[in-house]
Amino acid sequence: MPVESLQNKRGRMTSIVDRLKKEYPDSKCSLNYKSPFQLLVSTILSAQCTDKRVNQVTMGLFKKYPNAPRFINLSLEEIEQEIYSTGFYKNKAKSIKGMAAAVVNEYGGELPQTLNEMVKLPGVGRKTANVVLGNINGIPSLVVDTHVTRITNLLKFVNTNNAVKIEKNLEKITNKEDWTLFAHLLIDHGRAVCIANRPQCHKCVIAEFCPSAKGVN
Repeated sequence: MPVESLQNKRGRMTSIVDRLKKEYPDSKCSLNYKSPFQLLVSTILSAQCTDKRVNQVTMGLFKKYPNAPRFINLSLEEIEQEIYSTGFYKNKAKSIKGMAAAVVNEYGGELPQTLNEMVKLPGVGRKTANVVLGNINGIPSLVVDTHVTRITNLLKFVNTNNAVKIEKNLEKITNKEDWTLFAHLLIDHGRAVCIANRPQCHKCVIAEFCPSAKGVN
């Protein structure tokens, strides 16, 4: 198979995003939150856990502890007990407590506004930071999660599972105004149609733009 030009990739990506926008007009972040801090906590909890489960946990959690100052007074054990059902609760509790302390002590209780500052917070990587920056701050941000990784590989836009490399490659071919929405569209499509290990290519609205659907490897 010949190497696809950057121009062709851009055109194909634009067509794909346009189709997905029509298919999922209400696509948005599925985590429930009322503040940037709450979205950051929810995103940390969402690692290896469904958004539905995270929302169930945070419903009670944020009623009791709505902001960073309330979290720093909790022990690790108390946080672990609150978030136990999200899995990997020990690491997540450590990240949340450390992050809350940094937000209070270094930023006066408000989240920092840049990617470079966000990723310095305990437990916050590029994906987590981009979720907040894109959905709260309106800063165009490409989130690379498992759905984005899997589907962009199937679409042959990338050939790697390295999230940073995927992000950088997608930045070159995706319209900047679509960056934040892009992950939500692929998440919705990955849950509904392009399901892991059993993609339903026969009902996929972007199948004509997908080399994998055509049997091209």
